Amino acid sequence: MNNNILLVEDDLSLIDGLEFSLKKSGYHVDIARTVREAQAMIENRSHNLLILDLTLPDGSGYEICQRVRQWSSVPIIFLTASDEEVCIVKGLDMGADDYITKPFKLNELIARINALLRRAKLSAGAQTELVSNGITVRLAENRVFKENSEIELTTAEYRLLCLLMQNPNTVLTRQIILDRLWDNEGSFVDDNTLSVYVRRLRSKIEDHPENPVFLLTMRRLGYKWNVVK
Repeated sequence: MNNNILLVEDDLSLIDGLEFSLKKSGYHVDIARTVREAQAMIENRSHNLLILDLTLPDGSGYEICQRVRQWSSVPIIFLTASDEEVCIVKGLDMGADDYITKPFKLNELIARINALLRRAKLSAGAQTELVSNGITVRLAENRVFKENSEIELTTAEYRLLCLLMQNPNTVLTRQIILDRLWDNEGSFVDDNTLSVYVRRLRSKIEDHPENPVFLLTMRRLGYKWNVVK
Protein backbone atom coordinates (compact mmCIF):
# COMPACT_ATOMS: atom_id res chain seq x y z
CA MET A 1 0.00 0.00 0.00
CA ASN A 2 1.24 3.51 -0.76
CA ASN A 3 -1.75 5.66 0.14
CA ASN A 4 -1.02 6.78 3.70
CA ILE A 5 -0.63 10.55 3.95
CA LEU A 6 0.25 12.67 6.98
CA LEU A 7 -1.20 16.18 6.76
CA VAL A 8 0.39 18.67 9.16
CA GLU A 9 -1.81 21.78 9.21
CA ASP A 10 -3.38 23.96 11.91
CA ASP A 11 -6.06 25.71 9.83
CA LEU A 12 -9.27 23.79 10.63
CA SER A 13 -11.18 25.04 7.58
CA LEU A 14 -8.35 23.96 5.28
CA ILE A 15 -7.98 20.61 7.05
CA ASP A 16 -11.63 19.73 6.42
CA GLY A 17 -11.43 20.44 2.69
CA LEU A 18 -8.10 18.69 2.21
CA GLU A 19 -9.07 15.64 4.21
CA PHE A 20 -12.30 15.24 2.24
CA SER A 21 -10.57 15.60 -1.15
CA LEU A 22 -7.68 13.27 -0.27
CA LYS A 23 -10.01 10.57 1.04
CA LYS A 24 -12.18 10.93 -2.05
CA SER A 25 -9.05 10.31 -4.13
CA GLY A 26 -8.41 7.05 -2.28
CA TYR A 27 -5.89 8.16 0.35
CA HIS A 28 -5.91 7.45 4.06
CA VAL A 29 -5.19 10.70 5.91
CA ASP A 30 -3.73 11.28 9.37
CA ILE A 31 -3.94 14.81 10.76
CA ALA A 32 -1.44 16.61 12.99
CA ARG A 33 -1.91 20.24 14.02
CA THR A 34 1.42 20.83 15.74
CA VAL A 35 5.06 19.88 15.38
CA ARG A 36 4.78 17.79 18.52
CA GLU A 37 1.81 15.81 17.22
CA ALA A 38 3.52 15.28 13.85
CA GLN A 39 6.75 14.03 15.40
CA ALA A 40 4.81 11.52 17.47
CA MET A 41 3.00 10.25 14.38
CA ILE A 42 6.07 9.87 12.20
CA GLU A 43 7.77 7.60 14.72
CA ASN A 44 5.94 4.56 13.33
CA ARG A 45 7.23 5.42 9.83
CA SER A 46 4.00 4.24 8.21
CA HIS A 47 3.29 7.23 5.95
CA ASN A 48 4.03 7.25 2.24
CA LEU A 49 3.92 11.03 1.85
CA LEU A 50 3.94 14.10 4.11
CA ILE A 51 2.21 17.43 3.51
CA LEU A 52 3.65 20.11 5.79
CA ASP A 53 2.49 23.61 6.60
CA LEU A 54 5.38 25.96 7.21
CA THR A 55 4.02 27.91 10.19
CA LEU A 56 2.66 25.86 13.10
CA PRO A 57 1.64 26.86 16.66
CA ASP A 58 4.71 25.29 18.30
CA GLY A 59 7.31 25.57 15.55
CA SER A 60 7.89 25.11 11.84
CA GLY A 61 7.39 22.47 9.16
CA TYR A 62 11.12 22.81 8.56
CA GLU A 63 11.73 21.02 11.86
CA ILE A 64 9.64 18.06 10.78
CA CYS A 65 11.27 17.86 7.35
CA GLN A 66 14.76 18.02 8.83
CA ARG A 67 14.03 15.25 11.30
CA VAL A 68 12.42 12.96 8.72
CA ARG A 69 15.31 13.38 6.28
CA GLN A 70 17.67 11.93 8.87
CA TRP A 71 16.24 8.48 8.22
CA SER A 72 13.79 8.54 5.32
CA SER A 73 13.40 9.64 1.68
CA VAL A 74 9.58 9.64 1.93
CA PRO A 75 8.12 12.32 -0.40
CA ILE A 76 7.50 15.66 1.33
CA ILE A 77 5.40 18.57 0.08
CA PHE A 78 5.43 21.99 1.72
CA LEU A 79 1.99 23.62 1.54
CA THR A 80 2.32 27.20 2.72
CA ALA A 81 1.33 30.81 2.14
CA SER A 82 4.96 31.93 1.89
CA ASP A 83 6.12 32.31 -1.71
CA GLU A 84 9.44 34.03 -0.99
CA GLU A 85 12.37 32.47 -2.82
CA VAL A 86 14.42 32.20 0.39
CA CYS A 87 11.70 29.99 1.88
CA ILE A 88 11.49 27.84 -1.26
CA VAL A 89 15.26 27.38 -1.34
CA LYS A 90 15.38 26.51 2.36
CA GLY A 91 12.64 23.91 1.98
CA LEU A 92 14.25 22.30 -1.07
CA ASP A 93 17.69 22.31 0.56
CA MET A 94 16.22 20.44 3.52
CA GLY A 95 15.05 17.73 1.16
CA ALA A 96 11.45 18.61 0.32
CA ASP A 97 10.20 17.23 -2.99
CA ASP A 98 7.78 20.02 -3.79
CA TYR A 99 6.66 23.45 -2.57
CA ILE A 100 3.10 24.64 -3.18
CA THR A 101 1.87 28.08 -2.18
CA LYS A 102 -1.59 28.96 -0.92
CA PRO A 103 -4.10 29.52 -2.39
CA PHE A 104 -3.86 26.42 -4.59
CA LYS A 105 -6.08 24.20 -6.70
CA LEU A 106 -7.03 20.86 -5.19
CA ASN A 107 -6.63 19.02 -8.50
CA GLU A 108 -3.10 20.42 -8.75
CA LEU A 109 -2.23 19.10 -5.30
CA ILE A 110 -3.70 15.66 -6.03
CA ALA A 111 -1.79 15.50 -9.34
CA ARG A 112 1.50 16.30 -7.63
CA ILE A 113 0.83 13.74 -4.89
CA ASN A 114 0.09 11.05 -7.49
CA ALA A 115 3.25 11.91 -9.42
CA LEU A 116 5.48 11.84 -6.34
CA LEU A 117 4.14 8.48 -5.21
CA ARG A 118 4.58 6.99 -8.69
CA ARG A 119 8.20 8.13 -8.82
CA ALA A 120 8.87 6.89 -5.30
CA LYS A 121 7.59 3.46 -6.31
CA LEU A 122 9.75 3.37 -9.44
CA SER A 123 12.85 4.58 -7.59
CA ALA A 124 12.53 1.79 -5.06
CA GLY A 125 13.39 -0.78 -7.72
CA ALA A 126 16.29 1.05 -9.36
CA GLN A 127 19.55 -0.92 -9.38
CA THR A 128 21.71 0.87 -11.95
CA GLU A 129 24.28 3.65 -12.18
CA LEU A 130 24.40 6.77 -14.31
CA VAL A 131 27.87 8.05 -15.25
CA SER A 132 28.77 11.15 -17.26
CA ASN A 133 31.58 13.74 -17.25
CA GLY A 134 32.90 12.79 -13.85
CA ILE A 135 29.45 12.59 -12.25
CA THR A 136 28.22 9.22 -10.96
CA VAL A 137 24.69 8.59 -9.72
CA ARG A 138 24.11 5.40 -7.74
CA LEU A 139 20.38 5.02 -8.25
CA ALA A 140 19.90 2.19 -5.79
CA GLU A 141 21.45 4.30 -3.03
CA ASN A 142 20.21 7.74 -4.15
CA ARG A 143 23.79 9.02 -3.92
CA VAL A 144 25.73 11.31 -6.26
CA PHE A 145 29.50 11.60 -6.65
CA LYS A 146 31.67 14.12 -8.47
CA GLU A 147 34.93 12.33 -9.18
CA ASN A 148 35.41 10.58 -5.81
CA SER A 149 33.62 13.09 -3.60
CA GLU A 150 29.97 12.71 -2.66
CA ILE A 151 27.65 15.61 -3.46
CA GLU A 152 24.69 16.38 -1.23
CA LEU A 153 21.59 17.06 -3.33
CA THR A 154 17.99 17.69 -2.38
CA THR A 155 15.43 15.23 -3.69
CA ALA A 156 14.31 17.67 -6.38
CA GLU A 157 17.89 18.36 -7.52
CA TYR A 158 18.56 14.63 -7.60
CA ARG A 159 15.52 13.97 -9.82
CA LEU A 160 16.50 16.76 -12.18
CA LEU A 161 20.07 15.47 -12.46
CA CYS A 162 18.85 11.93 -13.19
CA LEU A 163 16.49 13.22 -15.88
CA LEU A 164 19.30 15.12 -17.60
CA MET A 165 21.76 12.21 -17.39
CA GLN A 166 19.17 9.74 -18.68
CA ASN A 167 18.75 11.86 -21.82
CA PRO A 168 22.27 12.41 -23.20
CA ASN A 169 22.73 14.42 -26.41
CA THR A 170 19.15 15.64 -26.12
CA VAL A 171 17.90 19.20 -25.74
CA LEU A 172 15.39 19.26 -22.88
CA THR A 173 13.25 22.36 -22.98
CA ARG A 174 11.74 23.87 -19.86
CA GLN A 175 8.35 22.44 -20.83
CA ILE A 176 9.78 18.93 -21.31
CA ILE A 177 11.45 19.08 -17.90
CA LEU A 178 8.24 20.21 -16.24
CA ASP A 179 6.25 17.46 -17.93
CA ARG A 180 8.79 14.73 -17.15
CA LEU A 181 9.43 15.69 -13.52
CA TRP A 182 5.88 16.33 -12.45
CA ASP A 183 3.98 14.00 -14.78
CA ASN A 184 1.24 16.52 -15.40
CA GLU A 185 0.72 19.82 -17.16
CA GLY A 186 3.70 22.10 -16.82
CA SER A 187 1.40 24.94 -15.71
CA PHE A 188 1.00 23.12 -12.41
CA VAL A 189 4.63 23.93 -11.58
CA ASP A 190 5.94 27.38 -10.75
CA ASP A 191 8.66 28.37 -13.24
CA ASN A 192 10.46 30.14 -10.41
CA THR A 193 10.73 26.86 -8.51
CA LEU A 194 12.24 25.09 -11.53
CA SER A 195 14.73 27.94 -11.94
CA VAL A 196 15.77 27.47 -8.32
CA TYR A 197 16.28 23.73 -8.91
CA VAL A 198 18.49 24.37 -11.94
CA ARG A 199 20.54 27.11 -10.31
CA ARG A 200 21.17 25.10 -7.17
CA LEU A 201 22.09 21.97 -9.13
CA ARG A 202 24.57 23.84 -11.35
CA SER A 203 26.24 25.37 -8.29
CA LYS A 204 26.91 21.88 -6.96
CA ILE A 205 28.00 19.91 -10.02
CA GLU A 206 29.80 22.44 -12.25
CA ASP A 207 33.44 23.40 -11.72
CA HIS A 208 32.68 27.04 -12.49
CA PRO A 209 28.91 27.63 -12.28
CA GLU A 210 29.40 31.38 -12.76
CA ASN A 211 30.81 30.57 -16.23
CA PRO A 212 28.39 27.93 -17.62
CA VAL A 213 29.51 25.35 -20.14
CA PHE A 214 28.05 25.71 -23.64
CA LEU A 215 27.07 22.63 -25.63
CA LEU A 216 26.37 21.97 -29.30
CA THR A 217 23.10 20.21 -30.04
CA MET A 218 22.83 17.34 -32.53
CA ARG A 219 20.08 19.07 -34.51
CA ARG A 220 21.02 21.23 -37.48
CA LEU A 221 18.91 23.89 -39.16
CA GLY A 222 20.21 24.45 -42.71
CA TYR A 223 23.95 24.89 -42.24
CA LYS A 224 23.84 26.37 -38.76
CA TRP A 225 24.24 24.44 -35.52
CA ASN A 226 22.01 25.41 -32.63
CA VAL A 227 23.99 26.45 -29.58
CA VAL A 228 22.37 26.21 -26.17
CA LYS A 229 23.50 26.91 -22.63
